[in-house]
Amino acid sequence: MASEFLNFILALVVIIVAAKASGYLSSRLHQPSVLGELLAGLILGPTVLDMFHVWPVFSHDAHLAESITLLAEMGVLLLMMLAGLELHLPELIKSGKVSALAGTLGVLIPLGLGWGTAVLFDASTSGAIFIGLALAATSVSISAQTLLELRVLRSRVGLALLGAAVFDDILVILALSISLLLVGGGDGGTATIVITILKMLGYLVGASVIGFWLIPRLIRWVDKLPISQGTVAAVLVICLLYAWSAEALGGMASITGAFLVGLFLAQVSFKERIETAVATLAYGFFVPIFFVNIGLEVNLRAISGSAWWFALLLTVVAVISKIIGSGLGARLSGFTNRESLQLGVGMVSRGEVGLIVASFALIEGLISSENFSIVVFMVIMATLLTPPMLRAVFAADKPAQSTT
Repeated sequence: MASEFLNFILALVVIIVAAKASGYLSSRLHQPSVLGELLAGLILGPTVLDMFHVWPVFSHDAHLAESITLLAEMGVLLLMMLAGLELHLPELIKSGKVSALAGTLGVLIPLGLGWGTAVLFDASTSGAIFIGLALAATSVSISAQTLLELRVLRSRVGLALLGAAVFDDILVILALSISLLLVGGGDGGTATIVITILKMLGYLVGASVIGFWLIPRLIRWVDKLPISQGTVAAVLVICLLYAWSAEALGGMASITGAFLVGLFLAQVSFKERIETAVATLAYGFFVPIFFVNIGLEVNLRAISGSAWWFALLLTVVAVISKIIGSGLGARLSGFTNRESLQLGVGMVSRGEVGLIVASFALIEGLISSENFSIVVFMVIMATLLTPPMLRAVFAADKPAQSTT
């Protein structure tokens, strides 16, 4: 046990130092720090150095990678809560139309093009559907982090992006549930689909009612109590409860619950103090682990031969389909061509939802292990490409673009 704990803390040292050093180098090269942290994970992972399986100090610890992954999941929850804290709800509501269109088309077009690409490379019809669903899923956490660094998260595009990601999350998870019922051997038919929709709607309504009326009052009350760091502890507890309930009760991704908590806490007068405390914990420890862990979980060496053509084409389709789909939705809602391009690029990154979809398909035997590796390659490449692409499309904008 002592040896496992020593390995655990040493692994944390390696990951955090690598994350911060690579993030610093990335910033010096005028790129978002998150890009360097992602590349650090790719280098430390099985693609290059394979620290968990090759390094003698770590290779005999079967639970180390799982422990790091759990810390990484905490990082993404805190990151999404911080993204919510940056926003004012009235501003987010104003972007409702563009969010709905961009989110919906940002699912339908990648789903269709991903399905067609998979069929072109001899994937089964059911397997191709799940590969298309993996392309449809967006992970907004990395885009949110990049927009925070660029100081445009509260711009019109940033607000629409976060709203579109919520629609995207709901539609993809709903489509996953329906697909499992239709081709994955699920039971229940139409009744199960209706129940899934009602669970999501019920969670969103219930969580919003509690969040708007109770959470700000509860935090103000806790803040007056003579408890050491009581406010921060209460915020973390609420964030974890909402993350748990989003997935366990609402059938949605846990990051949706964490994001909602940030929105609710943005109403309190001392939200800056909350934000500072949470950011210190998040960016000093959990968030770097999250970004590095993305690279630690992918093994590009698992793809070989002609499968590389499928992997490369699927990645290109993943990038282009999101830009076209979400960008078209933004354009139809009245955004300028430049704003539409910015929103489309912001939706390119994939992440945990796409990997969840691929994992379900692998477990159900609907896709091969090689196709699973290809989907993971697509996820990591789309994630790596998003920060520099976002910086490029926002290059001519001023920080003053963000609202106050």
